[in-house]
Amino acid sequence: MTGFLTKIVLPIAAMGLLAFAVIHVIKGQKPESQLPPLITPTHSPFSTTVAGAGLIEATTENIAVGTPAPGIVVEVFVKVEDHVKVGAPLFRLDDRMLRADLAVRRAAVASAQSDLDRLEHMPRPESLQMMQAQLDEAKANLLDQKDQYERSRVLNERHASTDQELKIREQAFHVAKAKFDRAQTEYSMTKAGTWTYEIEVARAALTQAQSQQRQVETELDRLVVRSLVDGQVLQVEVRPGEYVATPSNKALVLIGDIDQLHVRVDIDERDIPRFTPGAPARAMLRGHAGFEFPLRFVRVEPYVIPKKSLTGDNTERVDTRVLPVIYAFDRPALQAFGQRLYVGQQVDVYIDATGSAKPSTVAEKQTPSLTEK
Repeated sequence: MTGFLTKIVLPIAAMGLLAFAVIHVIKGQKPESQLPPLITPTHSPFSTTVAGAGLIEATTENIAVGTPAPGIVVEVFVKVEDHVKVGAPLFRLDDRMLRADLAVRRAAVASAQSDLDRLEHMPRPESLQMMQAQLDEAKANLLDQKDQYERSRVLNERHASTDQELKIREQAFHVAKAKFDRAQTEYSMTKAGTWTYEIEVARAALTQAQSQQRQVETELDRLVVRSLVDGQVLQVEVRPGEYVATPSNKALVLIGDIDQLHVRVDIDERDIPRFTPGAPARAMLRGHAGFEFPLRFVRVEPYVIPKKSLTGDNTERVDTRVLPVIYAFDRPALQAFGQRLYVGQQVDVYIDATGSAKPSTVAEKQTPSLTEK
């Protein structure tokens, strides 16, 4: 029995296992069926092209609104998708301290205005009447002292009074005359009104107080952050009760004019020699490669900047510099096809580079050959 197992059963089992192994290896080497991609990738409509990633933005560009002063937000006037006009309030900061200061400034203005009015309306009729009475009194006293002095002089000449009495009457007469002159001068000054230079000083004080009031009013107005453009609110990142600083580390409110949208395309610095401003360009939506639309050249921003919008490709260099190019497109026409675009959405842009000059050709024209040398 043992010989039967060794000579017949074991060889047959070994051959079966070997056949199973060979079949399993053959099946494992069969190529797997390629599944179609869930999203068809975009492709260039031009034979020679310059490609770039485009970012949809507002015509005014995306305006990040901040705050001119730090403080606590007490009221937010807008929400996302609101349409705003120039000067429309967006949010307001706490203004209690400035309102208290404004009350003080207004009181100072009222005081300075009253002081100026008082000086400009001088003299008061009552003051003029009082000065006239004092002048009449001084005049009457002068006449009385003069009369007594004359009689004392006549008596002295007749030796009916002493020289001392005459001297006393003479001094009293001079004192009365000095008082009359003083009263007359004071009456003239009162009647002439306030001195011009005193009025100018009062006016300057009023101007200073008004300037200080306007300064506080301006600071109060600055606490109400307003829109400087017509557009739509794209994002609101501020809430009542939050503290905002200057400069803020985020856009508190994002505004832009989206009636007409632009596409900002980053042209890689290696593709700049092949790029021609104004060349035909088309954009394709990511996730909808079959939907493409033409772009209209607007401008080139002639300053090559570090690339900020990274695609996540492993071969992408983070130190790449790009040339920003702005294009426009007909948004109503796209909406007529039921396709809605959003600010911040990425599109693939292809620019026709058929007529662009080759870098080698340009270099050959600029560099003389060895034969010419």
